[in-house]
Amino acid sequence: MDNLQKLRREYSGKPILDNHGFENPIEFFEQWLTEAINSDCMEPNAMNVATAGIDAKPHSRIVLLKGVEEDTFVFFTHYNSNKGLQLAENPNAALLFYWPELFRQVRIEGSIAKLGTEASENYFKSRPLESRISAVVSPQSKPIPSRKWLEQQWEAIKKSKTEPSRPEEWGGYFLQPESIEFWQGRPNRLHDRILFSKTGKSWTINRLAP
Repeated sequence: MDNLQKLRREYSGKPILDNHGFENPIEFFEQWLTEAINSDCMEPNAMNVATAGIDAKPHSRIVLLKGVEEDTFVFFTHYNSNKGLQLAENPNAALLFYWPELFRQVRIEGSIAKLGTEASENYFKSRPLESRISAVVSPQSKPIPSRKWLEQQWEAIKKSKTEPSRPEEWGGYFLQPESIEFWQGRPNRLHDRILFSKTGKSWTINRLAP
């Protein structure tokens, strides 16, 4: 596919000025997320979650951000999934948000811990019934006999009219950020990159070369 080298697109995003006015990157992120939502970006809360177990081999997948709470980033998944097992071995992760419509991405790195049971219960109960059933029947990341088997398990619970309870192995995580980098695509590949690094309780801010 030699034509890949010929693919070009000029980026014309809104610049990040040196005096951008943000000392806290969480506020910066919330503004960018709001702009992504208001710009009709597809799945604006979708993020790549990269993890690595004790074997140090990286793994990544797309997960939906479900909260920015007390300066942490919250998502939910199956604790026995591949990502859950890797986080049990190595509770560190990297998040990546990409909003191509705005020529923007945000990289976030930090440590991860499980949410409390009450928070996981509350979120699980807020989900649509069909999604709760799917969480109950899916042994996430594990081999299953067939698609038909999965659908049969789902239909059985749906027809039983039983209120699905949150599985103990399903719940939330929160990432405590140690660094957050904002990337804005700019003309001539002279992109803006602003890095916030956590030092104690404060943030150090640096502009990086593109």
